[in-house]
Order: sequence, then C-alpha cells, then structure tokens
Amino acid sequence: MTTRTSRTILAAAGLGAFLALGACASSRNLDQAFTDMSSNAELKGVLFSDRTHDYGDVDITLYEGRLMLTGTMKSEDGRTKLIQNAWKADGVKEVIDEIFVGDGTGFGQGVEDARIDQVLRARLIGDKDVVSGDYKIAVSGAVVYLLGVARSQAELERAVELARTVAGVEKVVSHVALRGPLVQ
Repeated sequence: MTTRTSRTILAAAGLGAFLALGACASSRNLDQAFTDMSSNAELKGVLFSDRTHDYGDVDITLYEGRLMLTGTMKSEDGRTKLIQNAWKADGVKEVIDEIFVGDGTGFGQGVEDARIDQVLRARLIGDKDVVSGDYKIAVSGAVVYLLGVARSQAELERAVELARTVAGVEKVVSHVALRGPLVQ
C-alpha cells in the first residue's frame, strides 16, 4: 500500500469518526441532520430558480424538518410564493412564517443582526446548562428567533434569557419544542 493511499484511508476514517462523534455529542441523529441539509439545499435551489420574486433578505433555518422563514419580502404576493416554495422541499414537516412585508434590512441593521447572532452563539456554547447544538438562531431587525429542541423547561428559559440579555436585542421569539422523554 502506498503512503498516499494510507493517508487517504486515514483521512476517511478520521472524517467518519468525527461525524460519528458529532452525532453522539448532539441529541440529533446523523440521519436527521443530513435530511435537514438536503432539504435546505433543495429549498435554496427552488428559490434561486424562481425569478418572480427577490428572496435576498430571507433567512432559512431548518431543524428536524421544521422550517423557519425570517426576514423581509417586498410584497404579500412574494411572501405567499415563498411559503408555497418552502413546502416543495422534501423533508419539510412544518413551515414557520416569521416574514415581514416591507423594505429589506439596511446595511447597518444587517451588521448589528450579525453581531447579535455571534454574541448569542458564543453565549449558548459557553453555557453549561444549554446544549447549544440543539438550537438554531436567526436574527432579523434586532429580533432573535430560536428554533430547536430543549431538554427541559429550565433549559429553554435559560436559552431565552441568554438571548434576551444580548445588547441590542429588542425581542426574542421562541419556536423551541420541549423534548419528550427519551426511550431507552
């Protein structure tokens, strides 16, 4: 066996181990994560091919088949078309509509939203009482939207509190479900 082949095998084994550990470290299973990634890519393809509306100020957040749409559309017709398109992606079980109809996000607000997003992600990762991998975040117009699954009501309240206390946050909207009892 050549050195190059050995390195390739080791790299593939390392990637497999990394993915397996990631699946074990998170309460999500690997199959659901791949389904979400596939649905996300499929939906982005549908939106990209639809030239009737500008979807540039829309964020797509997907977790376990629950699709949350945030941002702005310029018209009610555009918002309606976006929601229709959202249902076209395989694996989408629920569409959560948090779209505002109006002007798009300005550059300054976009920078502020990105800052809020990064601060909150760091807080969730650093908090021992929250499993950060179980939460997806979207920030639009200084409103934080949370999507995911909490292990308990206390964890959910902690995640909301972490979001609420980030400087600049005007409102927190939670679409986080409580995880049912784990079956052994």
